[in-house]
Amino acid sequence: MHRLLPILGALLSGALGVFAFSPFDLWPLALVSLLGLFVQATAPSPALAARRGFAWSLGLYLPGLWWIHNSMTLFGGLPLVAAFLLVALLAAYLSLYNALALWLARRYVASPLARLLWVLPVLLVAADWLRGWVLTGFPWLWFGYSQLDGPLAGLAPLLGVQGISWVLAFSAGALCLLATQRRWQPGLLALLLWALAYGSQLLHWVSPTQTQRLVLVQGNIEQSLKWIPGQLELSLERYLELTLPELDADLVVWPESALPASEQQLAPWLGQVDQLMHERGQSLLTGIVSRPAEGETYNAVIGLGDGRYQPGHDNRYYKQQLVPIGEFVPFGDWLRPLAPFFNLPMSSFSRGEAGQPDLAGAGHRFSVAICYEVAFPGLVRDNLKADTDYLLTVSNDTWFGQSIGPWQHQQIARMRALELGRPLVRATNNGVTLVTDEKGRITASLPQFEAGVLRAEVTGMTGLTPYARFGNLPLLGWLALCLAFAACCRHRPVGAFGLEPGRRLFK
Repeated sequence: MHRLLPILGALLSGALGVFAFSPFDLWPLALVSLLGLFVQATAPSPALAARRGFAWSLGLYLPGLWWIHNSMTLFGGLPLVAAFLLVALLAAYLSLYNALALWLARRYVASPLARLLWVLPVLLVAADWLRGWVLTGFPWLWFGYSQLDGPLAGLAPLLGVQGISWVLAFSAGALCLLATQRRWQPGLLALLLWALAYGSQLLHWVSPTQTQRLVLVQGNIEQSLKWIPGQLELSLERYLELTLPELDADLVVWPESALPASEQQLAPWLGQVDQLMHERGQSLLTGIVSRPAEGETYNAVIGLGDGRYQPGHDNRYYKQQLVPIGEFVPFGDWLRPLAPFFNLPMSSFSRGEAGQPDLAGAGHRFSVAICYEVAFPGLVRDNLKADTDYLLTVSNDTWFGQSIGPWQHQQIARMRALELGRPLVRATNNGVTLVTDEKGRITASLPQFEAGVLRAEVTGMTGLTPYARFGNLPLLGWLALCLAFAACCRHRPVGAFGLEPGRRLFK
């Protein structure tokens, strides 16, 4: 039984990390949870460290991603037990990356100080990056997101969300050294980093341009009803009824796939809406499914209001990063016959090309990310142009019901605003619909699960943050310096970051 206690402790400390993220937003728990992970790196052997790191990660990912089961059970036709197994498999797969990081650190770095302070934080950031890239990636529950409203938020425009994750990991390593070896010098360095990060929130990287009046329409249409015959007319009526009274708005935004039919099917109706908005002096940006050619289906956002709409016109954006299973099925010929879950509606989308232009709306430029795309910081940064005024993301989180998933999603989206120094406009079908300033702070929002409109005045921004300008290059340079320091610091005197004279770093 005593052998199971460390595993149980690792599971519980990992689960504690879920509460650092939205909707709980208890950001100090990120540091407490990561301390639990670093304790596992002090295990007697690399294999034991890896197993306990796997348990910690499973404790984080299984409850933290349990919201995914709603799409499987409510819309995919799977029983709850099967959905649990699939989410558990996903959590186990994601846990392998942290387990590998702990194994490498414990196997190849002899000095506990170098392992916990300089090497393991780098490996954990690398594990996050790999999770967000391998097999198209799943970059969720990066601990940097939990600090959006905390003292480390000012690092996002400098080093991105993963830079914040590194500081958290470094600080957890310093706390672990203090608890296990009574080394206090690394803690002072961590405190200095937190003080610098807090002070960096006072820096202004971008400048305001013009203000415009926006209206975001939240239709709140049940996903189970959205695509059934006869619902199309009701959806069109719902969005028009909510939009028509808003005569003072410069721009109206409808969410992802707001209209449950293809652009080509709705072309005459869209032409009428385009002319109506033109006569009112307004612009409309709406999510829609587009089928421009045989065998091509895109998740799109199109712009209306210039009075010249034609199917396939230039003012559009096609989604680039598709959701596995939801929008494309890997090995679909094998998996689709196995269960209805692998044959969800609209699960055969095409990928949009990189380098698409911004959407134009009411004389301003919007850099677009559709739903899942906003979780990929590199993609959103690549989409940003020097003359972009706003970030726009449209989403339909109805798939996940009354869970924590949509709240984690909005937190991720707000981090993009902070990293890139642009206000964020987020329109959804049933929440969380919101607008932020250039620092990711919510300035207006709507309650979930209610049909309504969100009115907001939003000021565009110009200029580039260091992260928008250089991406991950500064962070990669810093991580490389950490590894170089770990390899070279064996001869530093006492007191320099807590090292003793002549202490060897590697066996």
